[in-house]
Amino acid sequence: MSAPSLDLDGVSMRYLVRDRMLAFHEEAWVETEHRQKLFRVDRKLLRLRTTFHFVDTQGDQVASIVKKVLTLHHTILVKQNGETIGRISKRRFRFFGDRFKVTLRDGRRLRISGNLWDREFDIADDGTTLAHISRRWFSIRDAYAVDVMYEPDSLLLVILAVCVDHIIEDGRSEQLTNL
Repeated sequence: MSAPSLDLDGVSMRYLVRDRMLAFHEEAWVETEHRQKLFRVDRKLLRLRTTFHFVDTQGDQVASIVKKVLTLHHTILVKQNGETIGRISKRRFRFFGDRFKVTLRDGRRLRISGNLWDREFDIADDGTTLAHISRRWFSIRDAYAVDVMYEPDSLLLVILAVCVDHIIEDGRSEQLTNL
């Protein structure tokens, strides 16, 4: 999976994810900080599994994420060309803090942690921060930034940010229905 080139001189590349809700369809756009559209994220609703497709500006599907519904942990599979390249999961019941674990096909294990309620979190590999996700600077409710640092595979990190965002939204929806 590759995305537009990054500046690897220690300066991060900022991507923006902007959600848009339509009648029976949800989509988001991944853009550069200069508002150049890179990928559309289509969420297919009304299925037993929730599926998201990352589509480039030419209309080609570059990746998909599939949320497994009946699991003990929130689990999402990241797929490319029909093959699972990563798995992200979060325990449903955790008393102290929210953390996600990511297992990639190449054997790497990433950690995602931070203030997930406010959607301020980091994606790290063995203590090295690969990306920081933040809604802090956005007054628009459905937009957030993904700052990717030192990572040649920025698309994967943006996909993981979208996965975590939707797991958090699902958790909030569950909490509201249980009230």
